[in-house]
Amino acid sequence: MESKMVIVFGVVVAVFLQNVAAQTGHVVGGSIGWTIPQSGAQEYVTWAASNKFVVGDTLIFNFATNAHDVQEVPKASFDSCSSENPIGTAITTGPANITLTSSGDHYYICTYGRHCQSGQKLAITVSAASPGAAPSVPPPPSNTPPTTPSPTSNDPAACAPVPASSPSMNGGVPTVNITPPPPLGSSSPAVLASFSLSAAALIVGLLF
Repeated sequence: MESKMVIVFGVVVAVFLQNVAAQTGHVVGGSIGWTIPQSGAQEYVTWAASNKFVVGDTLIFNFATNAHDVQEVPKASFDSCSSENPIGTAITTGPANITLTSSGDHYYICTYGRHCQSGQKLAITVSAASPGAAPSVPPPPSNTPPTTPSPTSNDPAACAPVPASSPSMNGGVPTVNITPPPPLGSSSPAVLASFSLSAAALIVGLLF
């Protein structure tokens, strides 16, 4: 029982560590953070191309509170730097952490002044999280005892049971076969000769 519990605990820990390792925090813009880039929007395009985003990762927007904000928008609003069709609520307190919960394209802008028109905008593509392969658990050993093969014979008659003999029934009454004693005629010639001599001696004695 303890060995099974250890195996289950090991699997849970492995899956947990794998999920933790799969989640990555991305500091938007790297060292410059979330601000108006000096080189324009290309700054964030280059940064996004150098990173791989997966569902479960976190975007970290480093900015000063009341100086910038972060607003997710659809592509049309991103292209026109408009906040008329926002996705969710704008985050105005920095730094801001946004967890990526769905795959596909995501667009973020700063709604302050003309910050978006000056290049403070970010477009990323998020990939679905690949399922981790959990370590396989070997099945427990079987405790089934081995089966003993039944004896076989090539002669069917040798395997057939021998019926027990029983007395024959005649009208519901068992009949017992009794062998009669041999008849007198079956006596040996010596006995017959002795009897004849005795009779002859008796007759001779009566005559004389």
